[in-house]
Amino acid sequence: MRGAAVVRRLLRARLRRRCPAAFLLLGAVCWAGGGALFLFFLAHGGVFSGRCTDEQSRRILARLCLDYRKGALTGDLCEDLCVAQKLIYKRCLYYDQGKKVIQADWRGRPVILKSKKEIFSSYQRLGFLEEMESQGIPEADLLLMVALEIKNALGLELPNNTAGPLWTRGRGPHWKAQLASMWSLLQQEEYIYFSVLQDFSKHVLRVIGSCGHFYAVEYLTAGHAWHNTLFSVEDAVGASFSGIKNKAKAITEIAISFLDMVNHFDNDFSHRLHLCDIKPENFAIRNDLTVVAIDVDMAFFEPKMRDILDQNCTGDEDCNFFDCFSKCDLKNRKCGAERANNNLQVICDKIFRPWFSLNLRGPTVSFPLQLQLQKAVHDCAEPAYDDVALLHRTSLTSLTQLYQLLRASQKELQKSGSYSHHVY
Repeated sequence: MRGAAVVRRLLRARLRRRCPAAFLLLGAVCWAGGGALFLFFLAHGGVFSGRCTDEQSRRILARLCLDYRKGALTGDLCEDLCVAQKLIYKRCLYYDQGKKVIQADWRGRPVILKSKKEIFSSYQRLGFLEEMESQGIPEADLLLMVALEIKNALGLELPNNTAGPLWTRGRGPHWKAQLASMWSLLQQEEYIYFSVLQDFSKHVLRVIGSCGHFYAVEYLTAGHAWHNTLFSVEDAVGASFSGIKNKAKAITEIAISFLDMVNHFDNDFSHRLHLCDIKPENFAIRNDLTVVAIDVDMAFFEPKMRDILDQNCTGDEDCNFFDCFSKCDLKNRKCGAERANNNLQVICDKIFRPWFSLNLRGPTVSFPLQLQLQKAVHDCAEPAYDDVALLHRTSLTSLTQLYQLLRASQKELQKSGSYSHHVY
């Protein structure tokens, strides 16, 4: 038990720091990655920097495999990458200050390999590992430790006897490499978000596996502001969805999925999940047109959101954190800890407005319904109230109204032609 106590003391000390690298994923503001981290999901092209080259990328993966053969790291994708050649490098998509994003082919399907740092040794090590014997840390204690820390960080009611996908291997002769690899992954906030939330939500990326400090996620078609429908439906679903009517049907389904996601993030966790960087590039669609959040660097559960907003101020503009706003109390010169806007309001402004203009909808939906949709989106994006409590009640009304209007659109589109996709 002494080994488990050492691990716990180390984690507690890290959690008391302002920006702990391993478990306090909600402190993602400490990560300088920021911005449009997932532009690389676009089916064509990517975000290239001067060092994002095939030569450098292959060298990084070769170093990863060398560490694997030395027994320093492990993972369920290491054999496919380093031995069986079933995980094959395709191209570099993103590189910035060590952060590496690579497109690869895994057993015939495209995937994305990611790591916050390019070299395994760059991650903070568990200093006591070299001193521990093979039975020094009972696995049950490791599982309990990881589950407890994730529960504390996310505010999710996880079972205490499991760490889910964050710790799935048995002990065996390579337990030190397993623990070191897990520790490197737990220093990457996005990995924790995706790994934990994928068991609770269809609206986040699926983690496929890992090798050392690199982890693989599903490859999806992201949105982009320059695309006339924000998302390339043809890339996600196929050429059968080309044409004005089919695109209108797809947009309607995607919009409903956005509403499902908003409702889900607001109500289905122990704390509300706030999205503070909402733009097409940070979302993708699966081939069933489900909306997926692919960049959660600026996603925060309620306790962390309140900590971020609770700042000194001289005006409301000092209380804006990307897309998450608060109000300045001029008497006390403090921002309110409660967010003054919400996810739905920003999605209506940045996603729905371009969709539900009259020109985009065209003749596929009746003119009266188009007007109702346009007004509902405008009222959602620009509510007439400043009172936070009243704003949230108004948003519930907007959510219900948008659901009703979009389902009415579905019925009209069904009458005008075939409607093959089923909306849940």
